[in-house]
This record gives sequence, structure tokens and C-alpha cells, in this order.
Amino acid sequence: MDKGGVEDTLKLGDRSTSDVIIHLKNRDGWIEQFYCHSSILSVKSKFFAKKISESQSTSLDSHCCIEVSCSGSEYEHYVKLLRLLYISPESILDSWDSVQSALGVLQVAVTLCCEEITQSCIQYLEAAPWEEKEEEVILKTVASLGAAAMPILARIEPVDLSGAKNVFISAIRFATSTDISFPPFTNELKTSAQEQIEYMLVEDEDVPLVTADDDVKSEVKIGLSKMFSFMMEVMSLLSESDGSLEPAEKKVLQSLSDVEWMCNILPKMDMMKDFVCLWSDISINILDVVQDKKFSCNIWSIKVKLMEVTGKVLEAVGYGHVILPALARVQLLKIWLPYIRMMKPLLDSKYADDAAFAYKLDDDLCQGIEGAIVSLVSALPSNDQADILTDWMRAEQVRYPDLSEAFEVWCYRTKAAKRRLEVGFNDVGNATVSL
Repeated sequence: MDKGGVEDTLKLGDRSTSDVIIHLKNRDGWIEQFYCHSSILSVKSKFFAKKISESQSTSLDSHCCIEVSCSGSEYEHYVKLLRLLYISPESILDSWDSVQSALGVLQVAVTLCCEEITQSCIQYLEAAPWEEKEEEVILKTVASLGAAAMPILARIEPVDLSGAKNVFISAIRFATSTDISFPPFTNELKTSAQEQIEYMLVEDEDVPLVTADDDVKSEVKIGLSKMFSFMMEVMSLLSESDGSLEPAEKKVLQSLSDVEWMCNILPKMDMMKDFVCLWSDISINILDVVQDKKFSCNIWSIKVKLMEVTGKVLEAVGYGHVILPALARVQLLKIWLPYIRMMKPLLDSKYADDAAFAYKLDDDLCQGIEGAIVSLVSALPSNDQADILTDWMRAEQVRYPDLSEAFEVWCYRTKAAKRRLEVGFNDVGNATVSL
């Protein structure tokens, strides 16, 4: 009888043609009988083939009886497997209706050495979508089944470094894109790309997915340069506008948000210095636009966003995360300190007078900027500190940022400088004589 004929004529449970009885027994002793056929079981299960062979050599009974123990939770999977033994491999694949069922049958198929069913389970599980709670069960199941079931885990295996880097570089290109001709929906994709880049760089209990090698850094530098160029391009629209500023304002805000996002990822790649240097180079041009008299009562959103980005730059320099020459640090302070000193009380006053005004500066941001400036001033050469402190005390607004701490440090150092230097030179001279 050929295989097709067997499948067409032999049916599970047909007593008239059965020569094998399977006793499914649970742990409580309950038993259910299934009438099967040795010609099916022997071909499709090595476990049953062995049991049938052993029974034929020791028993004269017309029926071969095989006992199989299972737990209550396994019972339905054993029953399904017995039914699957009677259909073609192609039909088996179409019979799966859930991940849970395929997982249960897979464990039984491995136990009973049913190769066709095992492969069908693996093929289904490898392709079917998983829910998060199912993934945990899959991991435990596959771990207990060994190498045969490992293909199921192909989708969650660690990607090779080359593949991860290629995805990351492509994401960087998308996240730093400035092509305003893209359809509107790409803004959401761009935001998603930015979020995933941040996630890929996070160092938590797992290692980061990518490392900043030369290729990655090169791509990031290109993206950063494009972002800054685009920001200046759209800011020029504010200068050229003779009507409503709203369209240009939206573009500038978006470009500033993209630039601010760069501030979040560059420290993780040891590239914040690139950002700071570019920001310093264009700072004067930025302020020329936003301090133009015709914009004095508008674009509050842009002015606040500038404070936020500048705050990140000042923190990076002030706390020593980015090392710049003294001249560059002095220039950065002299450009932005007057703007910050002017904007803080202006925004506070506007917020206090207008209940609908939506651009109050965050307290944490203000404290961060003030602390960074104090640290930055205190690390400058003494004469540069003196210039900045003199300008600060002559200004009408000395309340913010409060440089009192930096002033106190300067006074102490200045008074003690001559004595401390003399002691240092004497120590050097004595050490030279002793040599």
C-alpha cells in the first residue's frame, strides 16, 4: 500500500483496521485509548517504531499496546500529535492555529521522535508573530529541546557587528535628513529613528548595539553638519520674512529640536566636541537673527529652545566634558552670557503678566545653566575672569545668572596668588639646588 493510499484509507480511531492501541495515561491513573496503525506510527515516529518492534518480538496478541504517560496540560498536545500523524506534511503546516499549540506539540514531537511534525512546528514558530509573554515561554522551551529547535530563535539572535553598523548608519542618515520634500508621515519615521538610535547607544544591563567606529563617526559628522547648515538656512527665512513668521518658526523649531537631539547622542559617542565647536562658530549669526528688533516680541518658542541647546553646550564645556582652549571658552561665554542674562528676566516677566504665556523656563534648566557658567568662569585665566565679573556687576541684571560664587573664588585666588606662586617658585629653586 503506497503512502497516499494509507493516508486515504487508515483513520485514527478505526477499530476495524487498527493493530496498535495507544494508552494515554495521566499522573492520576486516568487512561484513554486511541486505536492506531503500526504502518503509520512506525514510519512517522521512531519512538513508536521501537515500541512496536519490541512488542512484535515478545507478544502474540493481535494488537500492540503502548502506554504513554502525560500530564493534564500535555494531554491535548499528545492527542493533536496523534491526529497529525495521519495527515501529509504539507497539511500539517496548515493545521497550526496558535503559538501555544505549536509549542506544546513540538515538545511532544521531540519526545516521541516525530521528525516531520517537529520540523513543521519549527517552521511555523520560526515564521509566526510572537507576543512578548509567548517569547519567554519559547525561550524556555527551546532551551530544553536543544539544537533541533534552535532555528526558532533566529529572529532574536545577536546580529553580527557589520549588520548592526549598517542599520545604525542608515538610521543616522534618516534621522539627520533635512529634505523637506519628504511626505509628512516621514516626520514620524524620523522621530522613531532618532529614538531607536538613542536606545541602540544606551549602556544598561546589556552592551550597546553599536560602537562608534570611524565609519559611524564619519556618518554622524556628516549628519551634524547638514543639520547645522539647514538650521541656519531656515533661520535666514526669519530675517527675510516680511509677513507671518509662523511657517518659518515651525521649520526653525524643528531644526533646533533635531540639533538638540544630537546633544543627547553625541556624548555617548565621545563626539560632543564636534557639536560645541560648530555651535560656537555660528552663535553670532544665530543671535543676529533672533535679536533683530522686528522679532523682539515674537518667536518666544525659538528663544527658549536656544536657551535649552546653549545650556547643554555650556554644561559640556563648564564641567570639562569638552575641553576647549581658554580663548574659545571666553568667546563662548561673551557671546551667550548677555543673551541669557537678558532672556531670563524677560521670559519670567512675560510669564508672570500673561497667564496664557507658554514659554516659562524650566527651573532645572536655569539651575543647570547657572552652575555651568559658574564652573566655566572659575576655570578661565584670572584676567578673563576679571573681565567677565566686571561686566556682570556693571549690568542692570545681576540676579541671573548669579556669579557670586565665581566672584568669591576669584577674590580668594587673587589675594592668595602672589604668596602661593612665591612658595611654589621657592620650592622649585630648592629642589634644583639639591639636585
